[in-house]
Amino acid sequence: MNPHKLSRKDFFMEWSRLHGGAEIKGIVRAWLSISFAITIALKAIRVTPNGLTYLSLIFGALFLYFVDSHWAIAFLVLSLMADGLDGSLAIISRSVTRWGAALDAVIDRIVESLWSIGLFMLGADWKWVLLAWLAAFSQEYMRARAAGLGVQEVGVVTISERPIRASLIFIVLIGRIFDFALANSVAIIWMAMQIISVVTVLRFLRPLLQQSQR
Repeated sequence: MNPHKLSRKDFFMEWSRLHGGAEIKGIVRAWLSISFAITIALKAIRVTPNGLTYLSLIFGALFLYFVDSHWAIAFLVLSLMADGLDGSLAIISRSVTRWGAALDAVIDRIVESLWSIGLFMLGADWKWVLLAWLAAFSQEYMRARAAGLGVQEVGVVTISERPIRASLIFIVLIGRIFDFALANSVAIIWMAMQIISVVTVLRFLRPLLQQSQR
């Protein structure tokens, strides 16, 4: 790698290495290309990766505070974007650290909790929201625990990854503009998708963990 400036090719290579050799193509390549351009600009104005992580939390809190207004849409999107860019900025600024990764993981779970509370406040039955949130938490915990036990693979991409969870709440917020009460239906759909995702991750990780030595 160029010691002074990271090229887009170098950025792709480093991102792939940090994600267990994940292949960069299709939507992933498109997003990383956009992410590269944005984070180059953020680095130029001295925004830090951890600063973006904290911004994700602030935007998540603002989403919940303004959940009864249309501002919630903007803060939901900004929260997801800040979280999606912090890792890329860490690569661009050559400041990938274990602390940053741990901080990102913890704040992700807090922000998702705020999203879940927001979905309840938008009219979803608390039982469906709680089950969906617990399933989402379990999915991410299994991945984190497997990584702690030495599993290096990226893991399977499920039908209910974090951007999908945010998208479901986004649908509820957009539906509200047109007086559609979608919160409870979306919560049930999220719960079902999330349970399927947990089973998917469990089935993927089980043989890997059985083969590996602790």
